[in-house]
Amino acid sequence: MGYTLLIRHCGQLLTMDGTGSHGPLTGSGLRDWRSITDGYVACEQDRIVALGPMAELDESLVTPATRIVEARGQVVMPGLVECHTHLVFGGNRAAEFQRKLQGESYLDILASGGGILSTVRATRAASDAQLLENALHHLAGFRCYGVTTLEAKTGYGLDAATELRLLQTARETGRQQPTRIVSTFLGAHVPGPEYAGRPAAYLDMLAAEVLPRLDPTEVPFVDIFCEQGAFSVADSRRYLARARELGFGLKIHAEQLHDLGGCEMAAGLDAVSIDHCDYLTPAAAARIAALTGGRTVAVLLPLVPLFLRQEQYARGRQLIEAGLPVAISTDFNPGSCPSKNLWLAVAVACLKMGFTPREALAAVTLNAAWAIGQQQECGSLEPGKRADVLVLDVPTPEEIPYWLGENPVRTVIIGGQVQAS
Repeated sequence: MGYTLLIRHCGQLLTMDGTGSHGPLTGSGLRDWRSITDGYVACEQDRIVALGPMAELDESLVTPATRIVEARGQVVMPGLVECHTHLVFGGNRAAEFQRKLQGESYLDILASGGGILSTVRATRAASDAQLLENALHHLAGFRCYGVTTLEAKTGYGLDAATELRLLQTARETGRQQPTRIVSTFLGAHVPGPEYAGRPAAYLDMLAAEVLPRLDPTEVPFVDIFCEQGAFSVADSRRYLARARELGFGLKIHAEQLHDLGGCEMAAGLDAVSIDHCDYLTPAAAARIAALTGGRTVAVLLPLVPLFLRQEQYARGRQLIEAGLPVAISTDFNPGSCPSKNLWLAVAVACLKMGFTPREALAAVTLNAAWAIGQQQECGSLEPGKRADVLVLDVPTPEEIPYWLGENPVRTVIIGGQVQAS
């Protein structure tokens, strides 16, 4: 049986395959993955079956039915894995942008009934059709940037009925377009407005009325925002422990605005990821890396402090040197990052967090896949994995963050199928 798709004469083939690695890439491994000059990737249906230097291509498996993609002089790499988004919501918060420009802080706007709560009002008022239309629009944008797998959090319903609607919408978007969706339940974003001043009671409601109705095979992760104005470390621990008892993987938004200790707490419960980490100290990162054996991924979100005009960025270089695996995401959402440009996040991670280009590319592919439990399927170019591949209009990986904010994608391939541009 011949190849159904062949990408050949790849100028630089970036595999992200850390040979011998059985976990997320850490330390020097984040930049020492295999790359091939003048390489090829061969696929049969939706799977990669072979790759290597062109000199090793088995020409007998290239048939008249094989679709050929020429990539001479271009970078070829795995599809991007977007591991932290708030995909499904109603409305937008453009009106609050001016307030931010005038100096109001994120927490000030939230305390005045804006922020997350204004999106909650718009989301509750939106019809199912409107929510689906918005999500599909945003996913089309992500796909243009080369995102082939995406995590979609809930969190803008803040009541049982609307949160379940958001999960249903995320599942439907996965059925209607090719980018693969991984659902995360973030009902514990902030307390619902009906529970103002009663965060523990709100978490009790979620644990009793919503979590038991979810199937961990369909919604693999439960997340919580551990921060001043949201949920305390103690309440977050109790809620996440209950989610773990019910069979969910765990995630946490923590150390975004203050150093409260939420990251270490969640890592102690075997969280798959700890997200934001702007105030995570190198000492705490080293403790987390040792505690988890390098399995809990720190998902860093460089566009958030950029958009919020904050000075504090996660200490990416120091976290890497502490042995903590790191991933990069946009944190696409209507309030603190209305951007789907993961390439821009790569550039800002290099400029403000100390990443090298090779490290940043591994952080939006293989390590991002580990952060959402998809490492067996995507994130690197290896035989047996899904054929999610990008052809870029740049000759070297170093040029990707250099062309600040540009989209280098020429061709997007998802599951062995070339996507319409």
